[in-house]
Amino acid sequence: MRPSSGITRRRFLEQSALLAAGAALPYLIPSGVLAGEAAPGANDRIGIGGIGIGRQGGGLIGGLTKQARVVAIADVNLPRGRQTAARFQAEACQDYRKLLERKDVDAIVTATPDHWRALVTIHACQAGKDVYAEKPMSLTIREGRLMVQAVRKYGRVFQTGSQQRSMAANRLGCELVLNGRIGKVLTVIGANYPSPWECALPAQPIPDGLDWDMWCGPTEVVPYHIDLYTPRANPGWISFRPYSGGEMTGWGAHGLDQVQCALGMDESGPVEVWTEGEKFNPPTYSAPESRARGDKICSQPKVFFRYASGAVLKLDNGPAGGAVFIGDRGKITIDRGRFKTEPEDLGREPYDDFKVHLARSDHHMQNWLDCIKSRQRPVADVEIGHRSATVCHLGNTAMRLGRTLRYDPAAERFVGDDDANRMLARSPRAPWSIY
Repeated sequence: MRPSSGITRRRFLEQSALLAAGAALPYLIPSGVLAGEAAPGANDRIGIGGIGIGRQGGGLIGGLTKQARVVAIADVNLPRGRQTAARFQAEACQDYRKLLERKDVDAIVTATPDHWRALVTIHACQAGKDVYAEKPMSLTIREGRLMVQAVRKYGRVFQTGSQQRSMAANRLGCELVLNGRIGKVLTVIGANYPSPWECALPAQPIPDGLDWDMWCGPTEVVPYHIDLYTPRANPGWISFRPYSGGEMTGWGAHGLDQVQCALGMDESGPVEVWTEGEKFNPPTYSAPESRARGDKICSQPKVFFRYASGAVLKLDNGPAGGAVFIGDRGKITIDRGRFKTEPEDLGREPYDDFKVHLARSDHHMQNWLDCIKSRQRPVADVEIGHRSATVCHLGNTAMRLGRTLRYDPAAERFVGDDDANRMLARSPRAPWSIY
């Protein structure tokens, strides 16, 4: 799809330049839907719009409580969008900007492929909508920072879909680490998440009702293939650059988020990243096949991170949804919905020695809805999502460059490495630029 006819090329270029300078102006969103002050009242049902609602997104909006109502669905696959909308007696459209113009949409849930998430989020913030965005929150580190800036500038409530932040066992496990139950953290062992590989699948006919040009969006237009369009297939866009960071960001956004949380790094991150082992050599898939070959090849070399505290994170044989934390007094394994301490008594009550308490949520979507009404920050706020995704992006950068990289988490730049700094962002296809 092309920019709205009411926006001239000159105006488009002027606003793009302002956005690059930090002004974050809505060059694709009509001025009449700029963010306002109104927010749902305590007794109002929140109007939800779904953008890019496939399998994962359908499950998210299907779990909304009586506090919310789904009023519109936007999907580049219009037949799928209409089918999803029919479940909720909602309306469907193909261009998400039409959804953002609606006054009855208070907030959006978006589960687009990773390469679309930043632009949808920024436009939603400009249009005055709160956002629930699937993880990983971003495709690049620079995109993530621009998303944070948009959320803060327009005063929006943003929840990252890192549901483990709302799991009681995960929260307690992280609090045990934060409060020193295992002593000083020396080593953290995470899962060996594979980086993405390359896609050269042959062309197939584009299904009726699918706007493939818009699906490609900020990326170069390539031939349609069902095993690119599907998230996890043979192999699916989650395994391919430039649409995703592979399972380094797919599952890594869960596990490495727990590392960030337990180490108290929700507003910071590692200061060094490096690899050990054979050189990274990603394959190119030119025909459908399972992910097994790519996952095996792209799991080498091994990735290591160092935090300013001295703790070293190694991506090896840890749990996919968390990590093993080894301290000078014991260790704890945190995974999806569970934790285990060694010795066992390190995890037992009472917890009256805790000085650090994490924000509490027992239901991730409910926490977001509650915060939309209270205007408080949810448990997986945009800064948290950005910092956790950043660890994933650092791992992928180190894999591709194959050398030790020093990183400044305050400046969000690599120290003395121009090649690495060029990988902080990407070059989007016009007109879908946010830089």
